[in-house]
Amino acid sequence: MTDAVKGPASYFPSIEKKYGRPVSEWKDLIRTSPSTKHMELVAWLKSEHGLGHGHANALVAHTLAEDDAR
Repeated sequence: MTDAVKGPASYFPSIEKKYGRPVSEWKDLIRTSPSTKHMELVAWLKSEHGLGHGHANALVAHTLAEDDAR
């Protein structure tokens, strides 16, 4: 039995299904955005790309955490 995915990544399958893009594309968009602040990026994904708040927040949180770990 495998452990269930927790945290922001638990949203990834539904994000890919609902919006038709792989998570890697969303992360690339976030990384190329002129904004760098979490809530600005969330608002941008919602207004420009039509993501719901939870999905946008999960993508931004995961992407920023990955970048901070580098």
